[in-house]
Amino acid sequence: MTSLVQSVDWLAIAPPTVAAVVGLVVLVADLFLAESRKPLLGWIAVAGLAAAALMLLPLLDADRSTFCLVGDTEVCSYTADRFTLVIQFLVLGGALLSALLSVTALKDSGKRLPEGEYWFLFLSSAAGAALLPASRDLATLVVALEVASLPAFALVGLRHGDRRSSEAALKFFLSSVTATAVSLLGISFVYAATGTLHLTRVAERIQDVDGQLATLAQTGVVLTLVGFAFKTAAVPFHFWVPDTYVGAPLPIAAYLSVIGKAVGFSGLILVTVVALPSYADAWAPALAVLAALTMTAGNVGALRQQSTRAYSAVRLLAWSSVGQAGYLLVPIAAAGYSDDPEKSVGSTLAYALMYGAVNLGAFAVAALVGRAHRLNRVADYRGLYAARPLTALLMGFFLLCLAGLPPGVIGLFAKVTVFAAAVHAGLGWLAVVMAVNVVIALVYYLRWTALLFRAPETTPDGEAAAHRLPAPLTAALALTGVLGIVLSGAPQLVLRFTETGLF
Repeated sequence: MTSLVQSVDWLAIAPPTVAAVVGLVVLVADLFLAESRKPLLGWIAVAGLAAAALMLLPLLDADRSTFCLVGDTEVCSYTADRFTLVIQFLVLGGALLSALLSVTALKDSGKRLPEGEYWFLFLSSAAGAALLPASRDLATLVVALEVASLPAFALVGLRHGDRRSSEAALKFFLSSVTATAVSLLGISFVYAATGTLHLTRVAERIQDVDGQLATLAQTGVVLTLVGFAFKTAAVPFHFWVPDTYVGAPLPIAAYLSVIGKAVGFSGLILVTVVALPSYADAWAPALAVLAALTMTAGNVGALRQQSTRAYSAVRLLAWSSVGQAGYLLVPIAAAGYSDDPEKSVGSTLAYALMYGAVNLGAFAVAALVGRAHRLNRVADYRGLYAARPLTALLMGFFLLCLAGLPPGVIGLFAKVTVFAAAVHAGLGWLAVVMAVNVVIALVYYLRWTALLFRAPETTPDGEAAAHRLPAPLTAALALTGVLGIVLSGAPQLVLRFTETGLF
């Protein structure tokens, strides 16, 4: 008789498990720590995320799976392959940098953000985000997606007595719940048609669905893809992004801009490339159109931001992130046309790693300027070089990386990689749309960069004191700056790692 008892590969599941366990430790420690010692929770969270990221090192040369079917050990619910490790590195590294920004933000909040709840929710979301890329069945995928998303709703609206924060949380909640409902309905249809939830078996069985169930399977595919389009903030499901970023604490806006995207795009890749390759003729054109619409809407929205409007810096970064989502969609669409979908997916991963490093760096500078200028307008960055030369140089570098201009070589290489994926897939029209959008983006990125080096209009009393860099903020700026500079000097490190042997 076959035993139903399985051994768990604890090393394979260590990265999300460590983050989840540290979250529980923070929750319990919060009950016993005096109010004056609550900042210690932040450093426990930072250490926990660093430990979770380090647990990726033993997995670099391995392709491990666990929670497999008893009768077929090739079909598993959790797989730590190259694709998983790249996304987990992005998630845990991004969460670590966001946590460093959070330490300063919580200190400056004047007790309006409860520290124990904040760090428990933050670590819970990071654990779910790290679990998602390893998920190889639809049930685990949805659970991981919601574990990543549900704490994020609360984090957006956690600031006490802030109506803007509550409104942002409500918009984020409603859009995400709608996405989940649509995805679950689609997944239930796919399960009814195929009789399985495991991605590889779905890929096998959905090609030979009985005629009576064909319409059900097709509807399920469409609804599942629509649900994930919500999660990636693709047009027309992007409406919540600017208000949510403005209403959320700035570190959470940074977290959502990178980790939120990593979650949505990794889920979309698993559903399309792994589970539904036989439906590529349906989802590839749809994603190509979505990519074109998303990058255009995002860049035009960013271009229209007025520099003197309140929170215009955060709004510009929010619209920019929508535009970047469009670029990230291009290689996924190209995978549906390509003979080598893994290479196309590798282009998305390479772009996501570049975007994650430099976008978090830009948010770190925004967090610094926001300490002196509460309204955080683009106009507030004028003359930053006179007050903080190194910070201004870093911000200029981050913006040039996002624009794809030297010396931000990693941004240029990432855009060229995405462009090449579109061309090789025969999507010449999409490559043209992307080129036009890159030019549009140059306008607002260069306009902001030039503002950093212009003479300041006035220097209010006390601004120098307000601009003092706390140690966590300094660490976040240093890490993102070093990472961006190293990758600009050796972009092949990312490109080689993300384009071979993903699945």
